[in-house]
This record gives sequence, structure tokens and C-alpha cells, in this order.
Amino acid sequence: MPEVATESAATLVSGDGGPKALLRAALPGLPVVGQLPGIKKDRDATAGFALTRPPVRVERAAVEKYALLCGFPVKDTVPLTYPHMLAQPLHLAILTDPRFPVPAIGMVHLENSISQYRRIGVGETLDVRVDVGSPLPHPVGTAWQLTSTITVDGETVWESVSTYLRRGRRNPDAAWPNELIDVPPSGPVFALKADLGRRYAAVSGDYNPIHLTALTAKALGFPRQIAHGMWTKARCVAMLENRLPEAVRVDVAFKKPVFLPSAVTYGGRPAEGGYAFSLRKRGSDTLHLLGRTTAL
Repeated sequence: MPEVATESAATLVSGDGGPKALLRAALPGLPVVGQLPGIKKDRDATAGFALTRPPVRVERAAVEKYALLCGFPVKDTVPLTYPHMLAQPLHLAILTDPRFPVPAIGMVHLENSISQYRRIGVGETLDVRVDVGSPLPHPVGTAWQLTSTITVDGETVWESVSTYLRRGRRNPDAAWPNELIDVPPSGPVFALKADLGRRYAAVSGDYNPIHLTALTAKALGFPRQIAHGMWTKARCVAMLENRLPEAVRVDVAFKKPVFLPSAVTYGGRPAEGGYAFSLRKRGSDTLHLLGRTTAL
């Protein structure tokens, strides 16, 4: 289990991760406005920084809404992917911070790795911190990794690394390993309604316009709205929920977006002491997600 980071971190105040942050995400790309102090991005920034939020109590009603939407059983402990919802406001606040060198609009969520060291109970009070590291060269641009750490009384109980990509100058010499194996579809099929993004936003607080309606998605270059990547991960993890050990790591790579409405097919099988899984468009070779689990 990793040690708890001791570096100081700014505290996210109420509202910093909500609609105001979405507005800040758009402002750096606007002429004139994007050059104003407090909005202008520091394009030369390479140092990482961290944010925290005030301690948060895990509320049963919020956990149950999330579990039902993502296909998890309702328990006295939270689904493995649920703590990401508590870190999400910090992710948005970091990506919209002037110290983060590029605009949040256009960032692509490439990968996510969650390590659960013990189950988190409903009613526990959690400390949440997110650190962003230095930029990493990627074959088609630049990537940043945001590490979310959740502690209880100083003990790290859950950790996640999310990798975000900004497409740009190609780096043909950049190594970017992909060790996830492909798994053919085996069922079941999930029929996803057009409002899935809005329903997930309501429980997660992630109101990125690309997930909400065809109109708001088209404004950002998509033909219609897409499902949240973390919903697709959660739905796959829910398929394995009763087979996973308490201490476990779950890695996923997000491939093609899931346009809504849609139908997707799950595939999974045992692999290397855990499970490998995938999510594809029904009746198609279009791959949306690859993943694996590893006991810790």
C-alpha cells in the first residue's frame, strides 16, 4: 500500500467543481477573455500541483442511486468505482486551473486504473486529494496523469490514476504500452438510452456537455452525445463485482466513444489470476473499452 502524500495542497472550496468550473473550461479558448488574469493558461507550466476537498461523508442515498444506475447490488459498502465521483470535482478544478497548461475542452480520458485496498463503508468520512503530475509525451500529443487518493484517518484505502490526453504534435518515439488483452463479446447486451449521460451526470456531478444532449455534443464536435467513460467502466466492473477480492486493482483503456442511444455487448473471461473484459458496439467490431482485474 502506498504511503499517504505529505505535500501541501490547496483546498477546493464549495462550488469550484460544478457549473462554475465548466464555465472556466470554456473561457481559455475565447478570444480576449482567454488572455485575462485568472483565466489565461500558463502554457509553459510543467510542475505538478494538488487539490483537496473538505472531508466528505459517504451518504447511503447517493451510493444507492449510483449503484442502481451502474448495475451494482446495493450494499453497506460502496461500489469499487464510486469513490471516483468524490474525486471528480477535483479533476475538473485541476483541468480548469490556470496552472494546468492547456484548456480542459478537448481533453480525452484515455485510461483509468483503480486500486482498492479495502472496502469503504457507507457512513465513513473520507479525505480526498488529487495530484496532477508533469506532462508526458504521447505518440499523438501530450498526456497528464491525475492521481486520486482517498484516506480514512491517514490510511490510504483507495487510489486511482486517470490519464488524460491533449492531441497535438506527434511523438513517434514516445512509448505508450498497452498490455490489455482483447476479449471477444460473450454477452449480455446493454441497451443504453439517449438520456444515460444526463442520468449519470445527476449522480456523479460530471455535467460535461458532450454527455448531455445531441445539441451540446455537436457544439463540441461530436455527432451526438456520448456515454461517460467511467460509467462504461462501472458497468463492466458490476458484472464481476461478486468475484473480485477486497484488495484489487482494475485497469481500463477507453477506446472508441459510446454514442447514445446505443447497444453494447460485454465480454469477459478469467485471465492471469484475475479477469479480462471488454465492451463493444453490438454486432460490430467497434471496441469501446478493454480492462483487466488484478488481486492486490
